[in-house]
Amino acid sequence: MSEPLSHRQLQILEHARTEGRVRVEGLAAHFEVTPQTIRKDLNELCERGVLQRLHGGAMLASGVENLGYDARQILAQEEKQAIGRRCAEMIPNDCSLFINIGTTTEAVSQALGKHKGLLVITNNINVANSLRMNQEIQVIIAGGIVRSRDGGIVGEAAVDLIRQFKVDYAVIGTSAIDEEGTLYDFDYREVRVTQAIIENAREVILVADSMKFERSAPVKIGHISQTDHFVTDSLPGGAIRRLCDESDVEVIEVAGGELEPARKLA
Repeated sequence: MSEPLSHRQLQILEHARTEGRVRVEGLAAHFEVTPQTIRKDLNELCERGVLQRLHGGAMLASGVENLGYDARQILAQEEKQAIGRRCAEMIPNDCSLFINIGTTTEAVSQALGKHKGLLVITNNINVANSLRMNQEIQVIIAGGIVRSRDGGIVGEAAVDLIRQFKVDYAVIGTSAIDEEGTLYDFDYREVRVTQAIIENAREVILVADSMKFERSAPVKIGHISQTDHFVTDSLPGGAIRRLCDESDVEVIEVAGGELEPARKLA
């Protein structure tokens, strides 16, 4: 895994998130460092796929192609870990579940390590690797095309395997959520697998950090109303909250530290 970002680089990312783009001179003045230092930071962030270089500065990477795997691991890392822990607390022992592709769903799998009696079906090699050492968890991995960049498995073979099961829970991630509650991703083959997962689970848990409300992606997965529970760090305003209320989607926010113990799903 790549070296962690410096505190200044993380702050530069936060500026890019809130302002859309950042400029070398403005960042140099803000951090009281030389423009050369800022250019070095921006170059490293661009090499990791988090930012795209512009004349005189940089902006968040394009919404047409997903960020690189290492970049996605870096962004909102603490939030994803908190979401993963909370989601894992909700899942009881002795149940079956799907887990799809994504760094947030991987955080859930890492937090499931002490569970017992689970049957996990996944199209994510990283999820399988994080759970395979627990003899109390049976892991079934979908066949299909393995994406070298992130260990995701996509294609019709993966869809066919998913459709052979009807599980208790599905844990799904998404690359973007728009203000109307539509869920999006980048790879139409991955979307086909996620749609099959949603269709073949009794309860669906969406896990996504609040940055997903700021991003865009081209391929429609479905709608937040197709989920039963939404675990996130925070909601950006009232529209999505009202939409979840109207659709009977339980919202669990983990921002600001640990909340009361999570309710195990029946």
